[in-house]
Amino acid sequence: MKPTHIEHIGIAVKHLDEAIPYYEQLLGTKCYAIEEVLDQKVKTAFFKIGQTKIELLESLEPEGPVGKFIEKKGEGIHHIAFAVNGLEKALEEVKKDGIRLIDERPRKGAEGLQIAFLHPRSTFGVLTELCEDSSC
Repeated sequence: MKPTHIEHIGIAVKHLDEAIPYYEQLLGTKCYAIEEVLDQKVKTAFFKIGQTKIELLESLEPEGPVGKFIEKKGEGIHHIAFAVNGLEKALEEVKKDGIRLIDERPRKGAEGLQIAFLHPRSTFGVLTELCEDSSC
């Protein structure tokens, strides 16, 4: 597996309406998309910087993955996502290399991407997401 680029960095926040103005000022750009991903119990907001995005994540439910993350660790960097060509093959490769998968198969994520997560116990404590544009 060879990532093509960092697709995005996910940052867990308690409230998008408070975090968006801060990131707009910090980054000097406007949030270009807000989207709910119901199966992940999250609302997202995106900023683009060059080829990389910043994804803010607000939990829709306290028991959702981001809600649990914030309760345990507080707001902050939640995950890093790498773009790959051939997500299914990439998952096979990393599994063969002994990396534990959270998602055995790709699933739909924000912005129409196909995504899969690698378990942080196998990635030195960093929740890692692999993404592939399903339109490619």
